[in-house]
Amino acid sequence: MCGRFTLRTNAEVLRAEFDLSELPADLSPRFNVAPTQPVAIIPNREPRRLGLVRWGLIPYWAKDASIGNRQINARAETLTERRAYQEAFAQRRCLVVADGFYEWKKEGKRKHAIFIHKKDDGPFAFAGIWEVWRPSGGEKVASCAIVTTEPNELLRPIHDRMPVILPRESWETWLRPGTTPSRELLPLLRPLPPDALEVYEVSSFVNAPANEGPECIVPIVDLVGGTLRD
Repeated sequence: MCGRFTLRTNAEVLRAEFDLSELPADLSPRFNVAPTQPVAIIPNREPRRLGLVRWGLIPYWAKDASIGNRQINARAETLTERRAYQEAFAQRRCLVVADGFYEWKKEGKRKHAIFIHKKDDGPFAFAGIWEVWRPSGGEKVASCAIVTTEPNELLRPIHDRMPVILPRESWETWLRPGTTPSRELLPLLRPLPPDALEVYEVSSFVNAPANEGPECIVPIVDLVGGTLRD
């Protein structure tokens, strides 16, 4: 799964990397993005823009927004089966912009926070789906979920799922406006090769969603000396 991530990259770097026409004025560096908080997405609409939406997919037919709290991730294997995902997968896809994410590795009764990022520490795109919910008598709410798949060899010892990180050559297909057949989309939802990523353990500071700042991604080895755990 993917339950926390980072977006620390400079706005102008994001503009160039994703060929964006606009950026939100309130985009600021984030080191501990958590569910229900605003996340930066590029929806499959023209022109290509970056917008902020709620993390946790609220289907358009939902009676209550709380359903989104349980739908921060969407398994690639069930996108064509689950009612909450089917229409969004076919018609409303997005790139969720990030530059790192966290998983928690179980060792006995303890969980160790692990930070995963590209070896060049650059920005990347999670495969996402988005939706707009219009509550009766209220303002519409845009939301999204991150698509997950089986882990690659690097992450398998840490967790049994990983977010789909789409390579640049897949962006155009994933962001194609309108309905796209699943046979063209499902092959894109595979693990990123392990040699593109780097992992290291960080402190429990990141465990609390309220905690923010560079302290979240400081390696344990830099905090206490010694070597990282196997």
